[in-house]
Amino acid sequence: MLFDYWEANPDERQFWRDKVQTAVRAAVDEHAAAFRLEADLWAYFVERSGVVAPFREVAGREGLTRTSMRNLADYLIRLWTEPRPKPKRARPVW
Repeated sequence: MLFDYWEANPDERQFWRDKVQTAVRAAVDEHAAAFRLEADLWAYFVERSGVVAPFREVAGREGLTRTSMRNLADYLIRLWTEPRPKPKRARPVW
């Protein structure tokens, strides 16, 4: 639902694209970035549910019981950022 909303609202999409890219640059790895973004995405959903009709309807029908946004956070990281190079493993010396 959030992703569809961003597709229809380019300014919101750009804001979140920048936010995802900034979070990934600031985090030690993608897992840490996803953890942080997951909380931000849920807070955003709650905020939107007070002012945007489709979100308000879902919140009215299903309530605002905490829902994980981790899959969305992981997806956005894969979609909107360049993969980080994997650290090189030290070769064993025989």
